[in-house]
Amino acid sequence: MVAGIVRDADGRVLITDRAQAKSMQDYWEFPGGKIRTGESAQAALSRELGEELGISIDSCVHFHRLSHDYPEIRVAIDFFLVGTWRGTPSGREGQSLRWSRVEDLSADALLPADAPVVEMLKDSGSEPKGSDPS
Repeated sequence: MVAGIVRDADGRVLITDRAQAKSMQDYWEFPGGKIRTGESAQAALSRELGEELGISIDSCVHFHRLSHDYPEIRVAIDFFLVGTWRGTPSGREGQSLRWSRVEDLSADALLPADAPVVEMLKDSGSEPKGSDPS
């Protein structure tokens, strides 16, 4: 799985609700989704953000990889900082969008798998640096 940390000009990050999802519908999350067979993580992120939000990624950098155990499934997620992008984000799959300041994210009922990433964003300051996923 992949997730994008999309920032606006004010440094806020974009989160989406899961009301239309099959599980954990009361939560918000960083937008993203599944990697298809034969697809790179960056290609999956680009495809998912295009499908879900209607934006095109110009640049992104790997930020963090984590695994999280939910009661019914274990997920592995690669988080990317989206450096530049084009378009106006909209909920193309019926989901609501919200721009939030990083320091306010803990109050937004984010998915449990996103919590460590939120803390990393808070600890790294306003402009976190990415890393090589290998």
